[in-house]
Amino acid sequence: MTAATDPSDNEQLDAAVAVANIPTLLMVLVQMTGDLRWLESPYRPSRGSGLGDNDDGGLPEPVQQEIRAAALAAILAWRGGKPLAIPEPDPELLVRMLSVSMGEPVPAEYGEFTASQLGERPVSDERIAVPDGFHVVIIGAGMSGICAAVNLKAAGVPFTILEKNPTVGGVWRDNHYPGAGVDTPNHLYSYSFAMHDWSMFFALRDELYGYLDHVAGKFDIKPFIRFNTEVREARYDETTQTWSVALTNPDGSASTITGNVLISATGIFNPPVKPNIDGLESFAGPAFHTAEWRDDIELDDQRVAIIGNGASCMQTAPEIQHRVASLTIFQRSPHWAAPFAQFRRKVPDALRFMLREVPLYQAWYRVRLGWTFNDRVHSALQKDPDWAHPDRSLNATNDAHRAYFTDHIKRELGDRIDLLDKVLPTYPPFGKRMLMDNGWYRMLRNERVELVDDPIVRIESDRVITADGREFEADVLVLATGFDVLRFITTFDVYGRHGRPLREAWEDDNARAYLGTVVPEFPNFFTLYGPNLQPGHGGSLIFVVEMQMHYVMDVIRKMAAQDLGAVECRPEVHEAYNARVDDAHENMVWTHPGMTTYYRNARGRIVVNSPFRNVDYYAMTRAADLDEFVVEPRRA
Repeated sequence: MTAATDPSDNEQLDAAVAVANIPTLLMVLVQMTGDLRWLESPYRPSRGSGLGDNDDGGLPEPVQQEIRAAALAAILAWRGGKPLAIPEPDPELLVRMLSVSMGEPVPAEYGEFTASQLGERPVSDERIAVPDGFHVVIIGAGMSGICAAVNLKAAGVPFTILEKNPTVGGVWRDNHYPGAGVDTPNHLYSYSFAMHDWSMFFALRDELYGYLDHVAGKFDIKPFIRFNTEVREARYDETTQTWSVALTNPDGSASTITGNVLISATGIFNPPVKPNIDGLESFAGPAFHTAEWRDDIELDDQRVAIIGNGASCMQTAPEIQHRVASLTIFQRSPHWAAPFAQFRRKVPDALRFMLREVPLYQAWYRVRLGWTFNDRVHSALQKDPDWAHPDRSLNATNDAHRAYFTDHIKRELGDRIDLLDKVLPTYPPFGKRMLMDNGWYRMLRNERVELVDDPIVRIESDRVITADGREFEADVLVLATGFDVLRFITTFDVYGRHGRPLREAWEDDNARAYLGTVVPEFPNFFTLYGPNLQPGHGGSLIFVVEMQMHYVMDVIRKMAAQDLGAVECRPEVHEAYNARVDDAHENMVWTHPGMTTYYRNARGRIVVNSPFRNVDYYAMTRAADLDEFVVEPRRA
């Protein structure tokens, strides 16, 4: 990391340091000065509560001012040309620094993992000498597809992206309902190779979509994308060791494209699920899914009913509550929601200046977010067999989370404490996807809003009828009922060796893959954001996909080096890995019997979430071991 070439406005920098995060400034001081006394008392921050940034570190004001003054002097010296005293801390020092910054012990194995996330990390530009005619086909130009393309382009591997829509962006193109945004801080929810000047701490949809479009343009991958092109099926040809992908072109004609490697980057948040409710098709007014939001529908002064109360409803409902005549929300079961102090909070201009002009500050700010939102909570999601209250929580820490979140709900409900039984979950925290409270409980105090927890039995032309016989009139019906996340890769058919359908191999809703990435009988096929990869304990899926692509690139690199035409995961490797996954899940919150969750299929198996810490998955994906694959020499 080097200083910016343009001279700074010292007043701006002074203003930036004045509002900067103290625990982050301390790490900047250590690397800029090499003085380790900043890691000792009286400068050691205390542990922050909740998911906040802990901006003051819990330190007395005089100590904060001393840190800010020293940081300003160090940054000015750095901008004047003084090199970093510790440009690349060793893993042991990184663990010590992160532990001090967070005010809690960080395990030793996080050294290398932290180093991999410290600052903008360009993708490897090591060229891979693939054979003439070698070609990779990527399906999908969303977050995962863009990541794959950037890596392949840097390595000089020819590729084509097939995208059914007219632009990039995936879920952030499709989902534009009111209030749509990210529930992971976007300084973390971004590529490690493409840092960004975010305007908000938790960006809304337009900025997220703009970011993905910007990255696609910055790395010049759009010329390699065939837009408005729908994939119908992909078949593996054992004779040629290639995948043949059948397409519907923009003009409606059919064609095929062939690739030596096939990468599915379609994600799991498509297609949307419509509820199976008697009479749904008879509703006379506008009725649509949040993922298919109708911008042409006027909501002002309308009676709006929303079916479902998960993440998309939690973002939509508070956003429209003051526009509508009435808002009726039909809840299947309550959810936990964490306090969201930075909801709609803009990054102050001074702090944006700091994040732009001092890369080391942004690097440590991101690393701290990574610990807070990634593995920090993992241990609290493990079942304690000796815990006295297994019905309500998993262990003492998880029970403390329950108390913390419950107190938050009570505060937010205020004088509507009568709603507590309706909104307070009986299952342990994190059992379902943990949501971020963007005013949900305060919204329920609005006299226009009614939360209904009786099941729906029927829908008629202008009303929704529940099991207790009540009828709720509505002009507009919004379906916030999520996606078919259990059935991975549903938008096209995949046929592997001997013509075996992937849907059959995955028993429809029981998808499994080694490292969430490769499947026996499907050579040279990789699925990004595959089974058991969602970091359900928190964190950025983008970094998970980056780890996957590191692994995929190593497989391709070794295929080229050894002149291999096909690589296929060994069944015993696949089975052993998935046995580990299932065994780990048996001791975690998502197998708790006290709730239903989209993470779990009809067999009771966790299909979506990873049971592993991010640091564990990082270690698993550093290098591909071709002994775990059946390999075939390349046929001429």
